Amino acid sequence: MPPPPAVEHAMADPESAAPPTAELPAVSIASTSSSSSSSSPADLEPSISRTRIRDILAGGEVLFGRHVVVGGWVRTGRVQGHGEFAFLAVSDGSCLATLQVVVRAAVHHQPLARLTATGTSVLVEGELKRPPADVKRLKETVELSVERVIEIGEVDAAAYPLPKKDITMETLRDLVHLRPRTNIIGAVASIRHQLAYATHRFFDENGFLYVHTPIITTSDCEGAGEMFQVTTLFSQAEKLKEDPVPSETDIDAAKLVVKEKADAVAQLKAAGASSQEVAASVLELREAKENVSILEERLKLKHGIPYEDDGTIAFENDFFKRQAFLTVSGQLQVETYACALSSVYTFGPTFRAENSHTSRHLAEFWMVEPEIAFANLEDDMNCAENYVRYLCKWLLEHCREDIEFIGVKLEEKKKLENIGKLAIERLELVSSTPFVRISYTKAVDILKNVQGHEFDNEVEWGIDLASEHERYLTEVIFKKPVIVYNYPRGIKAFYMRLNDDLKTVAAMDVLVPQVGELIGGSQREERLDVLKHRILDAGLPLEPYEWYLDLRRFGSVKHSGFGLGFERMILFATGIDNIRDVIPFPRYPGRADL
Repeated sequence: MPPPPAVEHAMADPESAAPPTAELPAVSIASTSSSSSSSSPADLEPSISRTRIRDILAGGEVLFGRHVVVGGWVRTGRVQGHGEFAFLAVSDGSCLATLQVVVRAAVHHQPLARLTATGTSVLVEGELKRPPADVKRLKETVELSVERVIEIGEVDAAAYPLPKKDITMETLRDLVHLRPRTNIIGAVASIRHQLAYATHRFFDENGFLYVHTPIITTSDCEGAGEMFQVTTLFSQAEKLKEDPVPSETDIDAAKLVVKEKADAVAQLKAAGASSQEVAASVLELREAKENVSILEERLKLKHGIPYEDDGTIAFENDFFKRQAFLTVSGQLQVETYACALSSVYTFGPTFRAENSHTSRHLAEFWMVEPEIAFANLEDDMNCAENYVRYLCKWLLEHCREDIEFIGVKLEEKKKLENIGKLAIERLELVSSTPFVRISYTKAVDILKNVQGHEFDNEVEWGIDLASEHERYLTEVIFKKPVIVYNYPRGIKAFYMRLNDDLKTVAAMDVLVPQVGELIGGSQREERLDVLKHRILDAGLPLEPYEWYLDLRRFGSVKHSGFGLGFERMILFATGIDNIRDVIPFPRYPGRADL
């Protein structure tokens, strides 16, 4: 069997971050050679070439004397010198650090106190200078002496909900629209961005194509039934209260209009009318026919939710003419592309209507799901291991400061020690250590023979491993990542390939310290007859999966894939213990803010 594309790649060297010398990069995307050479329209406000604080701090003393425009939000501010000048610590999100901005009363002809409230936005222009040799400001290596205040977004300090001091993660969940302004959530956003970029880079380097799979689906990938329904039946029922269903008389009248329009077309053709006249008349006929179709469809509607004679909901009256859901996985759909283009992946949001309030579950979360043709379970494990190691190396290279900062903040909030240090050590361990590979049966035997430790959940063959079991294997037994493979068929999905023992399937889970299961994957069942039986054994109808069975009817091929929970990867990387804090807009039972 031809192997999948090689996935063992040395990480590309990061681009050099040398301090700027001759030119500071400008944020404005309008500042290109083509646009700068042409004059701006008189009725448009000129574009603003803003300089990132990250680039200013990286440049240091090389930039003294340079004039720049800076925009950001005030983290802290104070007025000194009897109201003669204000010191602002400004952040623009480009880095964790702030830039000290000095505004003098002679420059800003309004009370300087209006600039100093935490959360105030400022856009200012001035000169970069060396700070005075003041003991209180030794940490400042460069400051901006403001010569022009361009814009201000004021804040009512008494009403602003984000204090200068730290705020709990729980409270921040109630301020989901403002929490990106905190350093810890900003650091999480940076890590999330880098992980997404590294994901696309890894798969691109290894010859995978990125496929956009649908969010709305008519197939249940997991067969668990915990899916969000997508329907317009409720809105249709509400509309019927205001716009009644047409009568048979209305439809007969509309059909009469169609006959009149058809007669008009015939008369024009018989009279030798111009093609323009005939086309206009045909268009009127087409519109009349469409109106009849709409009325006939609306005639089928009934007040309230429509039901069949057997009491089930009549989904043929719904938008898609059948049941539809928010996807729990893009796997089934992306398999169609793997069975044509060999190596593909999808990366997007997935949804579970699971009424769980734990720190590990969300109703909406993101999954990375590659699929490889001509690949067995071992190929799948190789790809998963190399992908995880690649991500860890990338984070160490690009996000060490963010991870260490999050660790410090978590230590302060939770009164614990070494969270950041342990997070770095985990990444170093996973990025440099081959993963242990053991069968599910062996994992159960190991856990059942543990001495001196009592698990909260039972360990028995045929029962899925709990998080505590997974973490015990990685953190205590092996002290490294573990891949567990060949799970009992009864606890895994129908699409996983049945092994020769008829008791297990070719499935695998990648377990890591801190979170337990990070990846779940399998070799897919490529045998048509076996797959049919597996679908039926799962209590699912064959009809919605006929297209999936076609992949086995026409040129079936061994193929494998896996899914990585993106938010779980961030939990692993940062040491944050609640999944609601690592996704921008968390959705869970009772909460769907914004």
